[in-house]
Amino acid sequence: MSTQETPRRATIADVARAAGVATSTASVVFSGKAKVAAATRERVLAAAAELGYAGPDPRAASLRRGRSGIVAVVLEGHLRAAFLDPVTTAMMDGLTDGLAELSAGILLLRDEPGEEGSALANAPVDAFVLIGCSGRTRASLEVVRGRGLPVVVIEGDAGDGIPRITLDNTEASADVARHLHDLGHRDVALVTLPLDTERERVAVTPDRVATATVDVTVDRLAGLREVFPDAPAISASGSLIDEGVLVGRMLLADAAARPTAVIAQSDLLAVGVIRAAEELGLRVPEDLSVAGFDGIAVDGLADLTLTTSVQPAVDKGRAAGEQVARMLRGEPGITQHLTCRFRAGTTTAAPAGR
Repeated sequence: MSTQETPRRATIADVARAAGVATSTASVVFSGKAKVAAATRERVLAAAAELGYAGPDPRAASLRRGRSGIVAVVLEGHLRAAFLDPVTTAMMDGLTDGLAELSAGILLLRDEPGEEGSALANAPVDAFVLIGCSGRTRASLEVVRGRGLPVVVIEGDAGDGIPRITLDNTEASADVARHLHDLGHRDVALVTLPLDTERERVAVTPDRVATATVDVTVDRLAGLREVFPDAPAISASGSLIDEGVLVGRMLLADAAARPTAVIAQSDLLAVGVIRAAEELGLRVPEDLSVAGFDGIAVDGLADLTLTTSVQPAVDKGRAAGEQVARMLRGEPGITQHLTCRFRAGTTTAAPAGR
């Protein structure tokens, strides 16, 4: 039985020996940190080419810095569900841009801090980005903070000392609600994102709001309730078109109590509500106005343009990446506040009879 050994990778010491110079001199040629005589430089590069040496091993450099070159992104729930949401994918694009100067890789993790041997506690990473800060994610935060690594939270209150990337969820939602109010709507129903980790598809009550753990949902609901304080609301189990259909059926089933407008806390939910309305033979916006939140490109609207609040999803991710880069350079992280832009579309109009 024969064995085949993997050729040993040439080292900087091998190059120095072949070029007849000190190892430190050969190292300087590749680092560029000091000037070297042209003839010496040429000799070192020729020896490197002969030996197939391309430069320092980046893994060794990472070890010397005590870094892995990886940034962990912590998402709530199943990863497959998270990436069905275009807002998440846009944030990840922005995060990659923000980390460009580090040439860092991204490791996706679920928020499972209670599991023994959790990746949150043991993964060889340099920093963490937490998406949102629900009850489960706050528990994850405690594990992460215990490691003493840089942490940035996108849309969530992580407590003192943790830089955040925040969004004007309350004000932006109020803008959408005022638009419907100005059109003359008074009988309005709301579809919210999940209030907590239970993700129940049921009516939103004061008790449920009081114990809610998802800041984004609570903040957007507060903005809507500024304009429509008594509007009935149902929480969806996630930001999905199918969920919007199910909740839409619940809200529109009783013709005698049917609202003239529905405001959803995400565009995907809003599209689902429109589909539920179409099942019942309702026209949008003639019979029912529908508005969303996010400003994403979404299929299934035919020639309609959704009325919504356009959020800077890519910018949120990019800002988080830039703060991670700052902290890894030894600079303090900074909380940044971003704003949304209201966009009136063709899915809202004055209620019938006005």
